[in-house]
Amino acid sequence: MFAAARQLAAADASTQAGKWEKNRFMGRELYAKTLGLIGCGNIGGIVADRSLGLKMKVVAYDPFLSLERAVQIGVEKVELEELLARADVISLHVPMTDKTKNILSRENLAKTKKGVIVINAARGGLVDEAALREGLESEHVAAAAFDVFTIEPAKENVLFGAPNFIATPHLGASTNEAQENVALQVAEQMADYLLSGAVTNALNMPSITAEEAPRLKPFAALAEKLGAFAGQIVDEGLTRLEIEYEGQVAALNTKPLTAALLSGLLRPLLQDVNMVSAPAILKERGTPFTESKRDLSPIYDSLIRVKVQTGGKWRTLAGTVVAGAPKIAEVKLMQLEAHFHPVMLFVNNSDKPGFIGALGTMLAEAGVNIATFHLGREAEGEDAIALVGVDQVVSDELLGRIKALPQVRYAKLIRF
Repeated sequence: MFAAARQLAAADASTQAGKWEKNRFMGRELYAKTLGLIGCGNIGGIVADRSLGLKMKVVAYDPFLSLERAVQIGVEKVELEELLARADVISLHVPMTDKTKNILSRENLAKTKKGVIVINAARGGLVDEAALREGLESEHVAAAAFDVFTIEPAKENVLFGAPNFIATPHLGASTNEAQENVALQVAEQMADYLLSGAVTNALNMPSITAEEAPRLKPFAALAEKLGAFAGQIVDEGLTRLEIEYEGQVAALNTKPLTAALLSGLLRPLLQDVNMVSAPAILKERGTPFTESKRDLSPIYDSLIRVKVQTGGKWRTLAGTVVAGAPKIAEVKLMQLEAHFHPVMLFVNNSDKPGFIGALGTMLAEAGVNIATFHLGREAEGEDAIALVGVDQVVSDELLGRIKALPQVRYAKLIRF
């Protein structure tokens, strides 16, 4: 941007050729000009930060940039049409995809301000190079500087020799410091993951900073277990899913928590699913999915609730973290507190006398030891639930007899 604005490359070549063409190289100041960023991710955000230091106005077109993030980094989020009309300098920071190919097409270049400067150090093919050459020759485009080209190595290109055009051979990361930093970053990122569970610069899963990892770890364990519970009770297929974050957890980075929950949810239904593949699989299946956050939780500091629709009916579970350990806090909107036991018997029953005794007798006669027993109910004599941690696996035959009890509406063996 500096080189293009002040024609540094041409001025250098002229001066070293023995000329002194001071009046030829009339540049443009960047102060108070508008920089238009097409793409405002990591690199775009860094460019915005440097440009704000030059007292430039920064506008950004990026469908993935949230309004909150835009305010945080000091840029104005705009649509592409507005950026083209307002920007004195346009800098590209997007990957090469079907949607971004020729994003600065002949048509879009015609919409820019006369005297615009175009910078491309992102990917070749984002700009119509022939149309840009015409813009430079007509002086509609004041200058352009490219580090990348449609065909590389660029031994020849339509832009070569154009007035006020600067070219470099894809030098973006070609510094001693950059090469050393890459090696250090790889080592540091692996160390962070092994020591704290941090995942940074992830390509296909949510990133987790070293600071976030310790706080997220218990909630990730809770989310995965809630998902596993929900995935084992969608007996008639998963038709809709809702995840709610309440309280302090809503202020955390919930993307990895959602990925963990989806992984746990889909694992009982599909083989070979993990945090990376689960969100994509859910999308491919076309399952409607919503996620919401609430700053306050009525009872707990933090609560994660998952709602699954199966067979036209909703089943709801919620959990919290107590002293660093995940706990079940709610089933079918009925409150109870239960630890996740490796094997649990989940029973939905009518709250009538004799059920607990009958269930206990059945388990005892089958040689199944009860490790934990937790109850919840709507009100006396109405809908109730029992979560029973057991030390032995309940056989299908025993589960069938439990289901046959007159008070029982639903029974399922759950594994964690």
